[in-house]
Order: sequence, then C-alpha cells, then structure tokens
Amino acid sequence: MDHEQALALVPGYLDGELSLSESSALEGHMTQCDECRLAFARQREASTRLRQADLRVAAPAELVRRVTEALPAGLAPRPARRSSAWAPWALSLASVAALAVSMALYLQVPSDEQRLAQELAGNNIRSMQVDHLFDVASTDQHTVKPWFGGKLDFAPPVVDLAAQGYPLKGGRVDYLDGQRVAVMIYRDKLHPISLFVWPGGAEAAAPRFEERLGYRLAHWRAAGMNYWAITDAGAGDLQGFVSLMNKAGN
Repeated sequence: MDHEQALALVPGYLDGELSLSESSALEGHMTQCDECRLAFARQREASTRLRQADLRVAAPAELVRRVTEALPAGLAPRPARRSSAWAPWALSLASVAALAVSMALYLQVPSDEQRLAQELAGNNIRSMQVDHLFDVASTDQHTVKPWFGGKLDFAPPVVDLAAQGYPLKGGRVDYLDGQRVAVMIYRDKLHPISLFVWPGGAEAAAPRFEERLGYRLAHWRAAGMNYWAITDAGAGDLQGFVSLMNKAGN
C-alpha cells in the first residue's frame, strides 16, 4: 500500500467501513509512516469533538420554506430512523452538511425583491431599445392620469414635478411580477426616469436604493402604492426625484 492510498483510506478506517484486509494493510502502513499516523490522530480528534458538540441548528422558517421550494418536485423528507450507537455523530455531521447545503441554496436563490428588480430593469431596457418609453405622450398630468382609466384596475397617482426640474413626458402600461402596472416617464435633463406604480401594502416603507445592469433603482411604499424608479441619471438626481415623489405620495 502506498502513501496516497493509505491517506485516502483513513476516513473509512475511522468509520469502520474498511474490509479486514484493507484495515490490516493500513495498520501495517501506519506503523512505518509518521504522516499517516498524524493524519489518523487528527481525524480521530475531530471525530471525537464532533460527537461531543451539539452542532444542530434550527433553521429559520423562511429558510426552510425557500429550501423546500427549491427541491425537485416529489422529493419528500424521509421518515426518522431508529437511533444507533453512531447516531449522535452521524446526526451532527448530517446537520453540518444540511446547513451548508441549505445556506448555499439560500444564497443562490434570489429573493422576491431581487427577482422583481431584475425583471423591472429588463423591462426598462427593452422599452428603451424599441423606443417605447410611453404609450401616451403628454406633459399634462390631467391627460396622462385619465389615459390609465379602463386599462388598470387602480388609479395611479400622477404628479406634476416640472417646476422642480422633473417634467412629466408620458405614461404606459407594463407587466411586472405577473400583473399590469402603471409607468410614468419623467425627465431629468437628458435622462428619462421610469416610475413603476401598482397597489401595495398599507404600511409605508422608506426608499431603498441600488444599482443593477448599469441603472440606478429606488423603491418605496406610500399611501397603499408600490413605487419603483429606474434611471441612468446620477445618484443625487434620483434621490431628489424620489424625495419629491415620496412627499407627494404621503
């Protein structure tokens, strides 16, 4: 038995998984190899500590839900098995492995907010590529607001911010997160600002900012409406626009 083969068999030897001939060969090798004896001692110590430590962690309910949804269809939890002498150690290792896999899945699966931001950014890019920023072109809020009537099951607030440097240019109906939403187009100098609006929770939420696909985004909730703004304008310009809209929506 060479050195590499011996190192590969050490974990199985600790777990009692080797055949009699493999165990005998490994034991004979370790009598002559200091490195393999050291590897065996270290792994045995780690195994002992794992058996003694309580490494089980209760996963948050939201994490359990998202991991369960990410599993292949039809994969159900297996029934608990009768405990054995090695069960505490095995359960500890299984808990560590399950936690690692769960955290990996949790980090890989985007949140609802991330998926929404990605979809919104994609919609905005497509609208600019096909030169379809708005269906109704008007700087008059009293023209844009009635235009949405009959096209949506809610009345979006259309605010005039021309005096503050953000003139209204028009509006359109778009699809976001599986529903029809209102989009108002404002202008900040040469930069369009697309404001997506649809009904949301009654509880207000302060503006949050992020960057995605080269665009700046902001989203908040006020007066029962969800607001998402996206633009290639500067961060200060977007913040100024959001501040004005947020005040008008409260």
